[in-house]
Amino acid sequence: MWPSRRSTAMIGAMTESLAGKLLVASPLLVDPNFRRSVVFVCLHDENGAMGLILNRPVEAALVSDHLPEWSEAVAPPGVLFRGGPVEPASALALARILAEDPQVPWTPIAHRAGLIDVSRGPRDFAASIDRVRIFGGYAGWGAAQLADEIEEKAWFILESWPSDLFTDRPETLWKDVLLRQGGDLALMAHYPDDPSKN
Repeated sequence: MWPSRRSTAMIGAMTESLAGKLLVASPLLVDPNFRRSVVFVCLHDENGAMGLILNRPVEAALVSDHLPEWSEAVAPPGVLFRGGPVEPASALALARILAEDPQVPWTPIAHRAGLIDVSRGPRDFAASIDRVRIFGGYAGWGAAQLADEIEEKAWFILESWPSDLFTDRPETLWKDVLLRQGGDLALMAHYPDDPSKN
């Protein structure tokens, strides 16, 4: 059983920006970089798309060890996240903004959240941010690549919730997001890891 009604809607949605939405990996996507991943789309236009994987915490990579100045500002569990396979050595920060300040550069996305420059240090944002999550690398797609992957049923395009971005339970996010959709997509949350053993 496949949610074809949703898939058709997803392909049609590519004519508008997907920034602020979630790309949720379908069980058919077996690429280890994206298997059962939940990607928050940060940028999307005619040139391509860029996003951050929300459910790949790196348990051994404490923010306090790598970017100690940010350790008190980051959301639990206080570790770096693997944002995607592109430029894995680069650090990107997603923050929830409390008060917009024209002096503070950021790229707004959705739910009062956006990308900030982690190199500036938390003191530059002290009065402006509430929560921060730091990612190593990001997910990126060329101009037609994402549309092709969606047509191949690799991704579901779903609405993001503010709580998704800084969840303290990233290990269950894929399943949680699918379950709240109801219908066929909720059934996908129970898709076995290895269908051949079912």
